[in-house]
Amino acid sequence: MDLFGETSDWEIKLKPILDKYKGKTHPLEYQNTYQLLVMVILSAQDSDANINKIAPVLFEKFPTLSSLSKTDFETFIPYISKVRNFGTKANWLLEIAKTIQNDDDIPLNMKELTALKGVGRKSANVILRETGKPAEGIIADLHVIRVAPRIGIIKEAKDGNKVEKDLMQVLPKNIWSEIGMAISFLGRETCRPKPKCEECILADICFYYSTEVA
Repeated sequence: MDLFGETSDWEIKLKPILDKYKGKTHPLEYQNTYQLLVMVILSAQDSDANINKIAPVLFEKFPTLSSLSKTDFETFIPYISKVRNFGTKANWLLEIAKTIQNDDDIPLNMKELTALKGVGRKSANVILRETGKPAEGIIADLHVIRVAPRIGIIKEAKDGNKVEKDLMQVLPKNIWSEIGMAISFLGRETCRPKPKCEECILADICFYYSTEVA
């Protein structure tokens, strides 16, 4: 799986992006765990920028899970109608709100988070990372799916859960909490679909750069 052969070296090889991005807040502009949960669910197959745009009015109207639990579908829909798949997501969020009721009762572990409608492993990993909880996996968003194979950490795969599983087999657990977002930020800023290899701080260890560019 490790295209460079030495699994134990990855923590050292990836240190530049860990140093650069460690602790950097997720691009979703949330203020608390409730907002984070809602925004992560809404952002699926949509852009963080779009969710950030609708969030202020949404949370002014529904500032807590408790307030959200007291509304109905028709009242809620106008606040998220610009979000992709808003109908399905509205049902998920209303069910979560009615089930959990209070912000303080939002679960912060993989098993309970992924039991919620609309929360997969990627979303749960984001929530655990942003709330400072121990990592139970590695964030594998669309940027990680693209960038991790380019670097040479894993082989290419289109499924996020497969990418996460492969990364977990290769990378040491002590960097799980930060490495997913570090790779994601690299993908957002530098390793775009058309990569800016000349600007990349991982160029000297990158499989793509060594085989396609250098």
